Amino acid sequence: MNKNTVLIIDDDVELTQLIEQYLSTNGYQVFAYHNGKHINEHIDLHQPDVIVLDLMLPDIDGLTICKNIRSSFNGAIVMLTALGDDIDEVTGLEVGADDYLAKPVKPRVLLAHLRAQIRRQTKIQQVTQESCIFCFEGKIKLDAGNRTVLNGNENVSLSSAEFDLLWLLAKQVGHIVKRETLHEKIFRLPYDGIDRSIDLRISRIRKKLGDDSKVPAIIKTVRNVGYQLAT
Repeated sequence: MNKNTVLIIDDDVELTQLIEQYLSTNGYQVFAYHNGKHINEHIDLHQPDVIVLDLMLPDIDGLTICKNIRSSFNGAIVMLTALGDDIDEVTGLEVGADDYLAKPVKPRVLLAHLRAQIRRQTKIQQVTQESCIFCFEGKIKLDAGNRTVLNGNENVSLSSAEFDLLWLLAKQVGHIVKRETLHEKIFRLPYDGIDRSIDLRISRIRKKLGDDSKVPAIIKTVRNVGYQLAT
């Protein structure tokens, strides 16, 4: 059985070594670098399943790296930050991060998140066997095989996590999907009632689809319940 591969980009040498040792002990193949140089070469060389990316690096910030690689890297990106500021989480999710953890992160907590992301990636492979789904009076087409979204004749560029979320809504088009259900299916972790990751992703998807954020017609909000994709 092939080991899952994790690429760590973090300038905290001590923390990186601790995480690398812990993940290796738990069956992962880990490669660690302490700056953002040659990131595309590292990805091509190691073909990681997940990238763990520090927000603050000595030569380039993690948000810029995430934005630059998101269009070509289909695996999960987990961002780390010591700032603990909501605006960074929002920005990180908007440029394509799949998950977000505050430093100092405990190795076992990171491991749980990595496992959740890898389970999600496995689910993606199963989804590719499913057919296309049309919604919003046939104007929007989701193709699971190619993981593409068309809004009319225009291609909509979604991150991996954004596509997964929209696909979950599409599979129950016309029906209300609870927020906690979406959270648990996307992250494979229980919903704590506070986390805003699903809401942030919905907001980002609406923007990319051209949906009115104040009076949305494509993805409707059902107050205190969840979301509904229009048929």
